[in-house]
Amino acid sequence: MPEKRVADIDWTPLLERQFNPSPVAWEDQVIYFLLPDRFSDDTEREYNDIRGNPVNKGSTPKFNPAMDKDSLGGPGGEEAWRDAGGKYVGGNLKGLTSKIGYLKRLGVTAIWVGPIFKQVAFQDTYHGYGVQNFLDVERHFGTREDLRTMVDTAHSQGIYVILDIILNHSGNVFTYKGDKHPYWTGAEHKPGKEFEVEGYNDKDGKPTIPMGQVNLENFPEAFPDGAVWPAELQPITGFTRKGSIRNWDLDPEYLEGDFEDLKDINLGPSMANNFTATSSLKTLCAAYKFWIAYADLDGFRIDTVKHMGDGPTRYFASNVHEFAASLGKENFLLVGEVAGDRERAFNTVESTGINAALGIADVQDKLENMIKGYREPQAYFDLFRNSLLVQRDSHTWFRNKVVTMIDDHDQIGKGQNKARFCYADEGATYIVGAIALNLFTLGIPCIYYGTEQDFDGNGGSDQYIREAMFGGSFGAFRSRNKHCFDESTHTYHEVSKLTALRQMYLPLRRGRQYLRPISGDGVNFGLPTMFSPNRMLTVLPWSRIFADKEMLCAVNTDFERASEAWVTVDSELQAETDTLECVYSTEEGGVGKKVKVEGRNGRSVFLSVPKGGIVVYK
Repeated sequence: MPEKRVADIDWTPLLERQFNPSPVAWEDQVIYFLLPDRFSDDTEREYNDIRGNPVNKGSTPKFNPAMDKDSLGGPGGEEAWRDAGGKYVGGNLKGLTSKIGYLKRLGVTAIWVGPIFKQVAFQDTYHGYGVQNFLDVERHFGTREDLRTMVDTAHSQGIYVILDIILNHSGNVFTYKGDKHPYWTGAEHKPGKEFEVEGYNDKDGKPTIPMGQVNLENFPEAFPDGAVWPAELQPITGFTRKGSIRNWDLDPEYLEGDFEDLKDINLGPSMANNFTATSSLKTLCAAYKFWIAYADLDGFRIDTVKHMGDGPTRYFASNVHEFAASLGKENFLLVGEVAGDRERAFNTVESTGINAALGIADVQDKLENMIKGYREPQAYFDLFRNSLLVQRDSHTWFRNKVVTMIDDHDQIGKGQNKARFCYADEGATYIVGAIALNLFTLGIPCIYYGTEQDFDGNGGSDQYIREAMFGGSFGAFRSRNKHCFDESTHTYHEVSKLTALRQMYLPLRRGRQYLRPISGDGVNFGLPTMFSPNRMLTVLPWSRIFADKEMLCAVNTDFERASEAWVTVDSELQAETDTLECVYSTEEGGVGKKVKVEGRNGRSVFLSVPKGGIVVYK
């Protein structure tokens, strides 16, 4: 039985063991993000286990593109599939543990696992962001011991584990009086007022439990599926109670309001200076330190940091970093979801002490559309360097301050037009180059589950970009009961080569980066740019330089034909008559090809890049 209060936790046995140390540098890692409900249910067959041996004992066969794509069929088939996507579909921690070998061979070195904490009982918050008990694991996902087993298995394979956590809000744990869904800015009340509350919700979503410290003798049904736990969160002052956010950038509305029916927790004032933590914030700090000690975790991804404020974020970061360091985890990773422009994200990282930001300045849109020819390359590359942000004359490289990715589970910037990278604009042609761009440019790269299997995620809303990797009732590519753990697919195979290359060459992980000028005639050079108002079809090259070693990478934004260009390289590191050797190419037979350095625009080489592909030279 899980504890009802953090004060009941006996820490001593948890601390009497050797903990997994942190990596030296998180920018050396390749993160893989998954939602437990959508990844694996441990019933698959025709996949390879942790040792690479075939597994044929399960009930779910492997997906066959020729037979299973768009295979819903029959009356009501599509509707049933679509409806299933809004509910739990069956993925769990045991399933994730069984696929550690699949991730290891892909080249993954850290797993970011979506929230696993106990959810409100009366809603299908399969995504994990509707927490009702911060000290227990959601039964759909498994048990505490399943979490510990998964982490231990990952560590045995050299893979770190980052857990997605929530501080800003709980699930739908109480009901407002009268109006069940008031807004912070309503028509008939003062903005930002505290609303009256009917009570804590029971297991059926009815507000039958008085809000305040729960008396289990009078309301025994409150545990485990009613109210909110641990008990230290239950006083009415533990929540702001000011209704839902309507204006997502209005201060203080975005700091005090609820996320729809997810209830805002009172963490304290937003300002970092002279901050005083609330009881709720202290309770959550203790709860998450418990999980670090219990499961030997290596990092947290913190949800909705923008809506917490710098004061609570700094307090949490300081507490967690100190505790993790006491366990030998000197570089425990804290990644904050910081929506908004780059300056806000960078300032949040600097002022709060979290390690990195996720989702800054629409980085995913810039990355995705740059390789498809719809965004200026310099807009993406400038995300990682700007002396003005740090008040210095020289460049500061944000090599480990940003987590970068292509696909994700929210795609906030796409509004109601959500779909994965591979859905449109020849995405399946570009996907290897796009992942290479993610892996070989600055930042901590992250792959969203299924991207390595060309998932398309078309449908418009969140659920369609959260397909079940294991099939079930909401399988990928509009299918059911067929899994996609296929290590023979082209994209999986190429990504595993790219991650191996990244591990082999230090400049690809830690080097400074420079978008390189190109030329069609070897005389007139300029940075790649959109001369056409519609699309940029060209060679897009960049260098990574570390300790006097240069690696030259280039993608082709033209998916129909190969592109050629003279590409500038570093004139101090490369001499005329030197040669660069190709160490990766999406063109068969391209590896091993050599190009000669010539005295054009300082120093340049002539590159040919396959259609929609990538080359890497050393």
